[in-house]
Amino acid sequence: MAAEPSPSPLAGEGRDGGSKIRALVFDFDGLIVDTEVPIFRVWQRIYRERGQELPLERWLTIIGTASGPFDPIIDLGEKTGTKLDQPELEALERLYYQEATALQQLLPGVIDYLVGARQLGLKTAVASSSTRKWVMDHLNRFGIGGHFDAIVCREDVKRTKPDPELYRAALQRVDVPAGEAIALEDSSNGVRAAKAAGLFCVAVPNPLTADLDLSEADLRLISLEAMPLRTLIKEAQRGDKAVKDRRSR
Repeated sequence: MAAEPSPSPLAGEGRDGGSKIRALVFDFDGLIVDTEVPIFRVWQRIYRERGQELPLERWLTIIGTASGPFDPIIDLGEKTGTKLDQPELEALERLYYQEATALQQLLPGVIDYLVGARQLGLKTAVASSSTRKWVMDHLNRFGIGGHFDAIVCREDVKRTKPDPELYRAALQRVDVPAGEAIALEDSSNGVRAAKAAGLFCVAVPNPLTADLDLSEADLRLISLEAMPLRTLIKEAQRGDKAVKDRRSR
């Protein structure tokens, strides 16, 4: 009779003594789908149609959060000296965004990570500062909404990133402690939130966030394709062990 296969160390204690990894928590915008570049270009178009420019550095202050210091509708109204019709602008934003993303695909490596997580018995969650409708519309469009055990959005918390509340809520819903989870992020606001919640954090910037300060992340990748999930988990387990070793000195 064939011998029983040995259990994978990824499903429990790491070979190097690090904590087992039991969950992946994904940011949404710019990590699962590149929504951030198209939406910035949409607002650039709206500004230019009204004779104004939208500086990238101002836009970057609101990436990854719903509570940033900048509101494009207010800013554009101040620049043009007119009272803008908010519903009209939001409808125009949706129209332009649909045009810009008609052929959009999931970002590289996302499906591989979701499939790999299921094979390894990991829980998966989304922690997003965006609205639930925004997130679910995209997830359902790509047919991956059912891949997640929990989806936590702006409406579910009092404070969005960089506050850690979104991550804490996601971990509570999948019933996994922070030390046994990996956060996948693309923005400095998201990285700060994940680290404040106690997760091992991997920064995977997109073209819009590549120049942000992501130094608080434990690891940086050019894309999820750049490192297989099993390798990433080993890196997280080693990182956790290093922290424990430092604390024991």
